Amino acid sequence: MQRLIFAFIAGGLFGAGLFISGMTDTTKVQGWLDVFGNWDPTLAFVMGGAIIPMAIAWLFVPGRKPLVGGDFPTPPEPKIGRNLVLGSVMFGFGWGLAGLCPGPSIASLSYGGVGHWVFVAAMIAGMIIAPGVRVRLDRAVPAE
Repeated sequence: MQRLIFAFIAGGLFGAGLFISGMTDTTKVQGWLDVFGNWDPTLAFVMGGAIIPMAIAWLFVPGRKPLVGGDFPTPPEPKIGRNLVLGSVMFGFGWGLAGLCPGPSIASLSYGGVGHWVFVAAMIAGMIIAPGVRVRLDRAVPAE
């Protein structure tokens, strides 16, 4: 139960932070991505405000356990492979076309309109389809 309470509080804080920072505003996100047009650099501060404290927090992880049990995840391999490249490209296309990524899209469902629901439905469909596509891709061209 304690784990669910912590998850609810963390999720609420995350959603509120996304809303306050403007990450749920599709025009603001697309303005960030429009480097050669009407560029809006304010989301760089949002990213820095997330990356810097998290990088510092990871320095304190060795030898510790999470408050609500389990273990901290192990760092991923620094290898750049097909899955990382394809996933990054697909994420970038979705972010650039819709102005949303998974967290902000869910945070904006209550007020974002039909477009946000369509995005979330497409995202869920992609999550369901992706494992099968990966298996077929691995059979056709084995990853190195």
